[in-house]
Amino acid sequence: MSYRICCIGAGYVGGPSMIVMADSCPGLQIHVVDHDKQRIDSWNNLIAKDLPIYEPGLDEIHKRVLGKSLFFSTDVELYIKNADMVFITVNTPTKINGHGAGEAADLTNIELAARTIAEFVKGTTIVVERSTIPVRTADVLKRIFRKNSSENIHILSNPEFMAQGSAVQDLISPDRVLIGGDDQRAIDELAGIYQHWVPSERILRTNLWSAELAKLTANAFLAQRISSVNTIAALCESSGAHIDEVAQAIGADRRIGHHFLRAGPGFGGSCFRKDILNLVYLSHYFGLPDVAYYWRSVLTINDWTRARITELIINKLFSTLQGKKIVILGFTFKPHTNDIRESPAIYICQDLLDEGAMLSIHDPMATIESIHQALSWQSPSSVTFNQDLMSSFREADAAVLLTEWPIYLKLDWKLLSSYMRSPAWFFDTRNVLNRAELENYGLNLWSIGFGGIH
Repeated sequence: MSYRICCIGAGYVGGPSMIVMADSCPGLQIHVVDHDKQRIDSWNNLIAKDLPIYEPGLDEIHKRVLGKSLFFSTDVELYIKNADMVFITVNTPTKINGHGAGEAADLTNIELAARTIAEFVKGTTIVVERSTIPVRTADVLKRIFRKNSSENIHILSNPEFMAQGSAVQDLISPDRVLIGGDDQRAIDELAGIYQHWVPSERILRTNLWSAELAKLTANAFLAQRISSVNTIAALCESSGAHIDEVAQAIGADRRIGHHFLRAGPGFGGSCFRKDILNLVYLSHYFGLPDVAYYWRSVLTINDWTRARITELIINKLFSTLQGKKIVILGFTFKPHTNDIRESPAIYICQDLLDEGAMLSIHDPMATIESIHQALSWQSPSSVTFNQDLMSSFREADAAVLLTEWPIYLKLDWKLLSSYMRSPAWFFDTRNVLNRAELENYGLNLWSIGFGGIH
């Protein structure tokens, strides 16, 4: 199959999506374009650690296809002109000012991409929405194309359903590929690409609006499960129940299932909060205030979960954190990614700093620069980073496990207990540490959702 594809946007969606597509579908010529030269240069580098994002297995596939069927370039206009199909994978953040600020999606990048396509596209072209967008965004694209281009342009919605940390596997073996559109031939052309590696029964065809709304809804449902289980975790702590046992019992019901029933410090990442806020805005826009209130409550519980953990830490450390050293284990919002966007660690660390704590932060993948930018604290001396994990515990009063990186399950508890000030506390927000092992060395342990004596 000889087909020319241009992907506008070389970020978390565009990069991995096109790398896997190039590897899985022989004959494609894919050009990922972006005006960010530094990002493009990073993708053109064969050194794994220099890639702009980290995903397990991504670097190996990247090496196989780079310069063969996949190319990265800043020449946006050229490769739009040459393309049979153009994917839009630009960022759609939440608006920070103006109408809908704090809830609505900012479509500035989408509009810019559409106007660029309209200016340079040649001949019959399929334009594919792959960014996370509000329902009815295709109307915006149609109006721009109608007014600014005489070419025959078909619009499809093909939302991504990949999760950080497992993005490569999600793309190689997806639960479903969703294609929404109103032109059957265009739908079949995109489906034909995916059929090179995705079984036909997993390729779902819908109208444009269903496909656009499905992405927001999927993320909202997953976030809602996390908020729900975190409320039950708090109830477990008060009642004597154990959240893992409760989750196992309810997850055994095939109508519920086991996924996303693990208690934690709240959800993070670039999508969940943004997409729920978008649903809230859309619900108000379409005159559904009760629906908006329901989805807003999912965010309220998530905020409450983070604040509850900070309050617990304060209470256990004699109601004051002034001058006390706390080790932060993990800063990414989940393991196996370098993504810290909306990580619970950001909010919890900010609260601890506001209480006067001294933080020693460790994470295997998050960069010092990204953590600096996320926290924006006034006193840099209150935060340190230590590559030597064990030395971080010297004179520490407590440690907070926020991301369940495997390295944190293999700590030398005997040695670190001798480093820490007594009484030393571990706060396990992921419920992964061995209680008996820690207590054997005189360490106090609080685990989320554990209804025992703390």
